[in-house]
Formats: sequence, structure tokens, C-alpha cells
Amino acid sequence: MSYLLGVVLFALAILISVSLHEAGHMLTAKAFGMKVTRYFVGFGPTLWSFRRGETEYGVKGIPLGGFCKIVGMTPQDDDVEPGDEKRAMWRYPVWKRTVVMSAGSVTHFALALVTLWILAVSAGLPNPAYPTTEQQARQEPAVITLSDCVVPDNTARACAPGDAASPAAQAQLRDGDRVTSLNGMPINNYGQLLTTLRGLQPGSTATIGYVRDGQPGQVTTTLAKTERAPLDDPKGAVGPVAALGVGLIPSTPTRVTYGPVAAFGATADFTGEMAVGTLHALQRIPQKVPALWTAITGGERDVDTPISVVGASRLGGEAVENNAWLVFFMLFVSLNFFIGVFNLLPLLPLDGGHIAIAWFERARSWVYARLRRPDPGRVDYLKLMPFTYAVILIGGAFTLLTITADVVNPITLFSR
Repeated sequence: MSYLLGVVLFALAILISVSLHEAGHMLTAKAFGMKVTRYFVGFGPTLWSFRRGETEYGVKGIPLGGFCKIVGMTPQDDDVEPGDEKRAMWRYPVWKRTVVMSAGSVTHFALALVTLWILAVSAGLPNPAYPTTEQQARQEPAVITLSDCVVPDNTARACAPGDAASPAAQAQLRDGDRVTSLNGMPINNYGQLLTTLRGLQPGSTATIGYVRDGQPGQVTTTLAKTERAPLDDPKGAVGPVAALGVGLIPSTPTRVTYGPVAAFGATADFTGEMAVGTLHALQRIPQKVPALWTAITGGERDVDTPISVVGASRLGGEAVENNAWLVFFMLFVSLNFFIGVFNLLPLLPLDGGHIAIAWFERARSWVYARLRRPDPGRVDYLKLMPFTYAVILIGGAFTLLTITADVVNPITLFSR
């Protein structure tokens, strides 16, 4: 039940975000004097509406977004009534049109930033000092967490019948113990523990020195066997190595909370990292299409493949089911930031496409004026329709691909 509640809540959050996106267009257009005739949440048949002034507001039957109608977005639009010619959007200065067309993305960014700031002062943001690479992790003190077993092959999976018990658990070590020596060799960090273990034979006896609650201790255990690549060559040949059945507990916290003022700087820093990650994700989309097809046709789903609104809602449901509300809100932040950036791409029919054309017209007029040539006027959107339809077709196909993958082979964050 909590999973379904999470799915509904996340889908509702997305719907509200998109509705606010359109409200951003509407409010800025009205502020500049442009005529807005309709603002609706959803698509399809109208369920309910009312008119206030010159604008009709309402709700439609398919809750998959929303729209607002600004009169005269392009010179080719025929929705301008007599007397409203001066209020057609395309007649306004380019900076005003830019503000209106970018207001949707700005709304998404504002939602992300406000949510991040609230998280920074309450639940905390990811700690930038937390080790994120293998090399960083190896410099951490060897504070251990015990595994339930030792998986004999070089795979990440749950324990299965027949897997060897964790030698560390059999020796009565505990989560949070710090290993200080192994067979008399001093251990100063987790990397030294791994290196020393690789010098021992599976099945041999190991004497482990440790510190627990400030008190030193020593235990003896028999090492298990697993398969691993060389430490200095993760892609090298896999071979048998000794295993203790432990993992690392990093000494740095995973999250950091901030005061109300410091949270602004932390939010800005995290937003910068998110911007870089979003741009990299956009660049990787074409090469991830084959991976999506593999997931649909029965292969393993790559966790780095794009997800649709359906997939994001399912992850939101998992987060609520596991009481991981921080994950829920971080998904909300990431999705809003991605939508905001995506909408600014200079492609029609996206908002960024309209902005790019407006500034192209401005630049072209400036160049022609310098050359003392007549102004070539506005871009003919009708000539761009084939390109626009191609973008819509490719975008629609990609959306269908991601939705299908999220239905038949979804990405999961938690074991269910």
C-alpha cells in the first residue's frame, strides 16, 4: 500500500511541477501585456473550467501535463483577433519573449533549489567529502561492517545456500570494529587491509588485531576464498584470493546538515555538481538507446539508462515503501532540474527552440543593419515544421522506449 501511495505522490508532484511550469509562462506573459486565452492542467476532454477576464482556466481528463495558450507566439499563427495585433507575442521585444519562454524552466529550477535548501537545513545534503571512488575508500581507516557470507565468485549478489560464512563474523568481530593488524602487519587504512589479505592464502589462519570502543583485542579465524581481479587492475584476470567477509564503514558521514545561511552556499555547490551531471547524462542518451533495447528484450537493465516519468514514479514508490523520504525528494529535485535543462535545448518545439529563433532573428537583423541591407524579417516557422516533426518523432520514440523499459524491466533502488 505504501508503494502505491509513493507512486501516486510522486506522479502528483510531477503534475504539479509541470502545471507550475505552464503557470510561469502564463504569469510572465500577462505581466508583459501578452494575451493568454487558456490555461489548463492535463490534456483531452475538459472536466471543469471557468473564465476570468480573457483567460479560461480548467482541468482536463488526462493528467499528463498541462498547457497555456499565448496568442501570436509566431508570425504564422492565425489566432490573433482584430484589435489584438499589438498583443501578439511575436511582436514583443526579444528579451521579453525570452523571459516568457524561459519562465517554465526557471520554475523547475526554483522548485529544485527551494527543495534542496529545505533538505540542507533538515535532512542534509550528500557530503562532498564522502569517499566516492575506490582509491578514496582505501585511504579510510579500516572500520568494518560484517557481511553475512562470502560469495565465492566475482559477483555482487545476495547470500545463497552453500556460501561460506563470514570469517570475521565467526571470529566474533562486530560492525564498527577498527582492524589494526593482520598476522602482525600493522593496518592503518582499508587499502592496507585489502593488500595484506591478498598476500594470504584462502583457508589459512589469520590473527586479527582490532579496537572496539577504545579497547584493543585480538581474534583468530580461517580465511575464506573468493574470486577477485588484482587491486591495481580492476579489469584484469580474476583469480582466487583470501576473504575476511567484511566491508568498509567510511569515517565521514554520508550527509551534512547546514544552518539557514550556510545552506545557500551548499545548495549552490550541489546545484553546480548536478548541472555537470545533467549535461553528461544528456550527452550519454544516444549511446544508452541500445542498453534500453537490451532491457526490453530480456537483458539486464543498466542502472545508468534514462528513465521516464513512469520509472521515476516507481522509484518514488520504492522510496516511500522503504521510508527513504530523502531519496524521494532527491528524485524530485533531479527530475525538475533535468526537465528545466532539457526544455532549454535549442530545438523546436521546446522552449529553448523558440528562444534560439528569437535571438537568431535579433542577431540577423543587427548584421543586416551593419551591412546597410533591408531587415530580412521574422523566421518562417512553417519552413521549420519538417525539422520540428522529426524532433517530435524522435522524442516520442525515445519516450515510448523508456516507458516500455520502465514497465517491463524497471530500475530498482531497494530489494522488494
